[in-house]
Amino acid sequence: MADRTRPLEGELLRIRDEIYSYAIEFGLDFHPVRFEVCDYDTINILAAQGGFPSRYPHWRFGMDYDQLSKGYAYGLQKIYEMVINTNPCYAYLLNANHIVDQKIVMAHVYGHADFFKNNAWFANTDRNMMAVMANHGTKIRRYMERYGQNRVEEFIDRVNSIENLIDVGLLFETQELKRQREERMKTAKEEIAKAEDERSNALKSFMRHKERQNRPEQVEETVDLREKKINAPRDVMLYLLENAPLEEWESDILGILRDEAYYFLPQRLTKIMNEGWASYWHSHIMTTRALKASEIIDYADHHAGVMAMSRQNINPYKIGIELYRDIEYRWNTGRFGKDYNDCEDMHKKLNWNKDLGLGRQKIFEVRKTHNDVSFIDEFFTPEFCERQQLFTYKYNPRTGRNEIETRDFMEIKNKLLSQLSNFGSPVIEVESGNYHNRGELLLKHVHRGVDLDFGYASDTLKNIYALWKRPVNIVSKQEEQTVTLSYDGKEFKQSK
Repeated sequence: MADRTRPLEGELLRIRDEIYSYAIEFGLDFHPVRFEVCDYDTINILAAQGGFPSRYPHWRFGMDYDQLSKGYAYGLQKIYEMVINTNPCYAYLLNANHIVDQKIVMAHVYGHADFFKNNAWFANTDRNMMAVMANHGTKIRRYMERYGQNRVEEFIDRVNSIENLIDVGLLFETQELKRQREERMKTAKEEIAKAEDERSNALKSFMRHKERQNRPEQVEETVDLREKKINAPRDVMLYLLENAPLEEWESDILGILRDEAYYFLPQRLTKIMNEGWASYWHSHIMTTRALKASEIIDYADHHAGVMAMSRQNINPYKIGIELYRDIEYRWNTGRFGKDYNDCEDMHKKLNWNKDLGLGRQKIFEVRKTHNDVSFIDEFFTPEFCERQQLFTYKYNPRTGRNEIETRDFMEIKNKLLSQLSNFGSPVIEVESGNYHNRGELLLKHVHRGVDLDFGYASDTLKNIYALWKRPVNIVSKQEEQTVTLSYDGKEFKQSK
């Protein structure tokens, strides 16, 4: 991939230095950022692989690349930049961008880099992931050579189907994550340099765990999970890693994919905040410092295109930037706290201005501690909702059109929160590894407003069965009744 990108030079290097000085002037704090320029084909490859130039081989990356390439060729979409959460941060610019676009993108990247470094949800992510991802790719290629590409790829497919069954709370197990990260970095460096040990840290840890427990070879027949405490019930991947009767290479790959899932988790948790923060700063830097008079029209046109709301989904760039601006305005004018909230004089409230000037300080505090759910929950106000003219809609089969369903603030807010909480997916926990005292796995659907789709659940149970090697069950509530869906490797059964 190195021969497909090139460093900044000439005018782009001068612009980089200019935008960097503005970012520092406004108080942004970030790891060093390395910009590289590439063509649309290369940036599509990077985007398809999650931003990393080297990943393990898998058909999913090829499918994403094909979709992105066609979208660009047909004029349906365009990726202006890619920025990676590492130290240093790597940022890739599209060589076809106009100069004004490159300015926007560089300012946007510095906003992302500041967010990556300072947001609490990213505090424990592995900043050496560029090398770790390359190491993962090398190891999985070796397994494909040894055990066959189809067999390994089929196993990866099964594991990827449960990559969202992890525990957000584990992001803050600081000491454990720090230890694991240090061991992974040490292992990655050793394997890249010497290529002597084909076992990753995840497998080593797994094997040490097995040795400590002195488990006999006949795992399926002797493992007793009745008294085993489930420390992280929502981390289904970890439970399978520690307890499923997997081969060594399978345990290694499961550990690899779990590490990668946790690396990407903070980005999923902060999509609105992260894009909003980067958009706020590219807007502020461009409109107050970097824009020339001849560039204003182009900037306004391109910025408006990024901020346009979709008919199908919320635009995280738009919602995020407008919420940051609203918070800044409220804390500058004192529109918060008991006095403001208790005020019943609408005229007084409409013209409220304490001239506190705390807005900039407040948005820096917010970007440090919140994720999307808490961001929306705390700062999404009725006044903001009304100004943005937000509403919910649904399809009316009688008229054959999508129509406004409601403009009620609480319904709009609750719908947003339901889409963001656990990413709109059902919450699944491990209930038991010895269900019915037969070594069966029991999962529990914790109902928090999202129903369990039994079609998707059936496909997932098949994949988990392939890992667990024994019947797998999930208990859920359907129409106020408790229903258990079971799969024994041959057929599905439902019981109430």
